[in-house]
Amino acid sequence: MSKNHQSDIIHWGNVWNLKNLIQTSIGAGMAVFAMKGFMIPNQFMDGGVTGISLLIHEIYHINISILVIIFNLPFIYLGYQRIGKTFAVQTALAVILLAAGLMFSDIQPVTTDRLLIAIFGGILIGTGVGLVIRSGGVIDGAEVIAVFTKRRTGFSNSEIIILFNTFIFAGAAFHFGLETAMYSLITYYAATRATDYVVDGIEQYTSINIISAKHEKVKDFLVNDLKKGITVYKGERGYLPGSFDIRTDCEIIVTIVNRLEINQIQDSISEIDPKAFMYIQSVKEAAGGILKEKGHAK
Repeated sequence: MSKNHQSDIIHWGNVWNLKNLIQTSIGAGMAVFAMKGFMIPNQFMDGGVTGISLLIHEIYHINISILVIIFNLPFIYLGYQRIGKTFAVQTALAVILLAAGLMFSDIQPVTTDRLLIAIFGGILIGTGVGLVIRSGGVIDGAEVIAVFTKRRTGFSNSEIIILFNTFIFAGAAFHFGLETAMYSLITYYAATRATDYVVDGIEQYTSINIISAKHEKVKDFLVNDLKKGITVYKGERGYLPGSFDIRTDCEIIVTIVNRLEINQIQDSISEIDPKAFMYIQSVKEAAGGILKEKGHAK
């Protein structure tokens, strides 16, 4: 069997993974419910390609499903070129499910309370977006354009997306009034927070760095009591104002934990050594070593 053929088998295995298909379907379904049950009946906007589709739908009354597909097609192609086949196929599947749901589902408006629409519409669509991201794709092409234009413009992904969305909310303010645009901003904020929570989860990994005179006890606690993997760097401590020339060798102990474990570890280390120095750093991604799978122990 050729390497290319093996690669294609792996690729399609990732795409048709049952877990990914379920997450993509549920994510698209939640986005449909948010748009038809909350946002579209009340002329609320979101950011990205979804926001553009909603804005043009409200102004020109073009079928929203057609707009979602047309506006996402260039970004699916860019994703295929810059990110990969699996990403492009997962994104295409999510967009098709979203468009089909918007076209064929019959969902009545859930509420007319504008604050409830902004908050719960945002949470639902953000959760849907997050589930699709976890499956390996996106449901909105704005993330792709941010990656594609970052090197050309020098702006960060966040700055590009903010600029992209500024025009959408400005259009909403012009056509539907400032109040609707302001509520739409609440929707967008709720959506981004929900997406971050779903993607990262409550078990988002964090790096704890510990410098302690009782480093052997700290290592014993982390490894034997908490069953954590650790890495130890050799360093120096000292260099204090008034005693710059006084320094001693030390060990810098690093371990990766989830956010639920931080307080427990901090309290326990403080009991072992009240003078221990600790600092915490966010970790975007962690794999391998002695880590707990999200929701499962290895």
